[in-house]
Amino acid sequence: MVEATAVKTTLTLASLSGAREALRQANEALQRAYPGESALRQPVHVVYGGAHLFRAETARKLGTLALGTLQEYAPDAPVLAHGLGLPQRGRFAQRVYSRVVAKLEREPVEDLRIDFEDGYGHRPDAEEDGHAVSAAEELARGLAEGLLPPFIGIRVKSFTEELFDRATRTLDLFLTALLERTGGKLPPSFVVTLPKVSLPEQVSTLARALEVLEARYGLPLGTVGIELMVETPQALFDARGRLHLPALVAASQGRCTSAHLGVYDYTAALGVSAHAQTMLHPACDFLRDWVQVSLAGTGIRLADGATNIMPVPPHRARQDAPLLPTERRENMEAIHRAWQVSYRHIRHSLERGWYQGWDLHPGQLPVRYAAVYAFFLDGLDAASRRLQAFMEKAAQATLVGDVFDDAATGQGLLNFFLRGLSCGALTEDEVLAAGLTLEELRSRSFRDIVASRRARAHSG
Repeated sequence: MVEATAVKTTLTLASLSGAREALRQANEALQRAYPGESALRQPVHVVYGGAHLFRAETARKLGTLALGTLQEYAPDAPVLAHGLGLPQRGRFAQRVYSRVVAKLEREPVEDLRIDFEDGYGHRPDAEEDGHAVSAAEELARGLAEGLLPPFIGIRVKSFTEELFDRATRTLDLFLTALLERTGGKLPPSFVVTLPKVSLPEQVSTLARALEVLEARYGLPLGTVGIELMVETPQALFDARGRLHLPALVAASQGRCTSAHLGVYDYTAALGVSAHAQTMLHPACDFLRDWVQVSLAGTGIRLADGATNIMPVPPHRARQDAPLLPTERRENMEAIHRAWQVSYRHIRHSLERGWYQGWDLHPGQLPVRYAAVYAFFLDGLDAASRRLQAFMEKAAQATLVGDVFDDAATGQGLLNFFLRGLSCGALTEDEVLAAGLTLEELRSRSFRDIVASRRARAHSG
């Protein structure tokens, strides 16, 4: 038996006490400011539609139109694979296709924004007043009848001097009518989207308006979330050139849930010509990178912009004569071209860590889900291997008494499966094959999974 030898040390708790306490406070402040990526569900898209068109059945109608578009222009998996350039290996395309169909039948819209801004335009005050109330009434009916998507909200006009009064009046009319008709109840995850944010005061004023409305109807403080539209250069840097987004988020007083990009307003503000504006413009990648760096680790969810090329056929059937074969072919080619553009844009976003984007037309929904599902199925095997290795590493660290301090990476891997499962890209069996149990998956927390396994290892 080897005797333990005495070792000499110099540092003592007393000698480090001041620095150690400062470090503890700084670490705790850092953890509060950067809690890490949220494990809550994030929708894969947000569908914008003019408030004047909104009805309680809008999401269901969009799904019917989307499914009809898929059946007409991609009636089977090989046609969809050819149209989008999906991998042809094994049953990959068929897996994607069948899951897209099931999604469009079950939950075609994940997030919907009732739009009083660009998708609505500028109308007489009396007309917008009427639409604010009627849209609220339809939302109340949708809530009562279970017709709403999992996420929903409204976008008001910007809080510039010119539009502030109109924006706040619409907000007031809408929420007052909605809460009156629902007895003070809001749809889950309801948010108000504030466009063209450039100043913290614009955000704090919206937060104050929501506080007043919540108090009037007895809602807990902070019930209504705020979504920031990042679509001006001033949202990125303030007048002194300092990073601006964290200040905009802080001005929401804890209400900010997400930041959405408006790539076309942003590129227009930079002087990019309309014909050159695209989701793949280098200025848009700069915007994505800067927003990601500014908000990484804060738990604020990010959403990319929209493809502005709509999948609309050039020829329409006439009552007195069916489409000619050449017209049907031209329609198919036009839809597939638009889909291919959307597919490239969505894939580009996903590969850069942007898991949500805008959709503006029901014909975009099939390609949205096809692109998302192909992305998750492409990464399934590699993510499964990495997560299994991480679990083994965590268990080994636990058994030997080490601290497993790479939980952020583990949570990122877990979120891959949570995202894929929640949107319909992955099945429960595929997720469980990565070495998780249903109980662990439902915890949505890698730290909780490690703690649970640690407890089992110690009790064993």
